[in-house]
Amino acid sequence: MNDTSKQLRERSFAFALRIVKLVQVLESGSREWVLSRQLLKSGTSIGANIREARFAQSNSDFVSKLSISLKEGEETAYWLELLHAAGFIPKDEFDSLSEEVNWLIGTLVNVVKACKNKTIRT
Repeated sequence: MNDTSKQLRERSFAFALRIVKLVQVLESGSREWVLSRQLLKSGTSIGANIREARFAQSNSDFVSKLSISLKEGEETAYWLELLHAAGFIPKDEFDSLSEEVNWLIGTLVNVVKACKNKTIRT
């Protein structure tokens, strides 16, 4: 396992945990269920697909799983932006979560590109 793989797994898990806790706050305090459920699904799916990719059956399957993580990352960024714009997420928390999801997205883009060139495997 290389350093990038380890960071992706650890940071995506930590990010998912932050999303779970945020959704708990949104649902109990703000009573916002619809958007927060979408955020919960996409925000936790990033790491789940990264974990699933670890045991991919082929390089193509591996790239496919990480590509799903990448798409889920973009969807998560969207829900975060929408919830922030609607006044449900304060700026400091939004900025922190956005920074982290953008790191995950950027790293996934690099890994997917490298895998398509068959230079690395997580």
